[in-house]
Amino acid sequence: MSQTARDVLKAAAAHIGGATPRLDAELLLAHHLGTTRDSLLLGGLHEPVPDARGFACLIERRAGGEPVAYITGTREFWSLRFRVTPDVLIPRADSETLIEAALASGRAPARVLDLGTGSGALLLAALSEHPAAFGIGVDRSSAAIAIARANAAQLGLATRATFVQGDWGAALSGPFELILCNPPYVAQGAADPHVHAHEPNEALYAGAQGLNAYARIVPDLPSLLAVGGLAVLEIGWDQHEVVDRMAQEAGLVARLWRDLGGRPRALALTRGA
Repeated sequence: MSQTARDVLKAAAAHIGGATPRLDAELLLAHHLGTTRDSLLLGGLHEPVPDARGFACLIERRAGGEPVAYITGTREFWSLRFRVTPDVLIPRADSETLIEAALASGRAPARVLDLGTGSGALLLAALSEHPAAFGIGVDRSSAAIAIARANAAQLGLATRATFVQGDWGAALSGPFELILCNPPYVAQGAADPHVHAHEPNEALYAGAQGLNAYARIVPDLPSLLAVGGLAVLEIGWDQHEVVDRMAQEAGLVARLWRDLGGRPRALALTRGA
């Protein structure tokens, strides 16, 4: 007799363990069934699960530490669905703080720049909020560029976004009214072991203190920012004072933004007087 979704979810969550075993099991079962988590929970818990062996393989991958987003190949960010692979960092909900900070400025940018674009999540989320804007996403990884382009096409934003392979702001010319950046900022080797094992290390680590990328990015911002423009950088929870000093040395004024957990998450930078 086939087991119901309720039965397999209970067993799967017990096998996965970790911080969010039930949620992980629900997301993976919805993916296995070709439905959404909401539809599964609202009407599918008493239905039999076909190909239980295939679902068990997904659970084994998760139990081994592989992120759910890489198993399903998708991740939601800013209510948009993005394709993700191990070639790009998985977008985190905390990074939505950057979009919130940008929207709080009240300005509608004409040109948006995303440095280290990865999946394109930040750039495409910003463009979804500003229908008249055009955006450029830069990344050193050609594989990431391909994924970002695919996401732009999937979201109907391909005509308003272009993605180029490059080294941060080098060789770019402004002005941009909005610059977004989630650079690598983890101290070398300090990431969670599962994150280290599965996500691209070049998108995680930035030297012994996690500050190397900021030292490259911040000095270029004044020449890239439009007058009255805004640059929003994601930071580690203990890095805001150091990055703030870098910003001051570049003639920029910083405002700290915290995420939903109250942790320092982003610095919103504008030109000084």
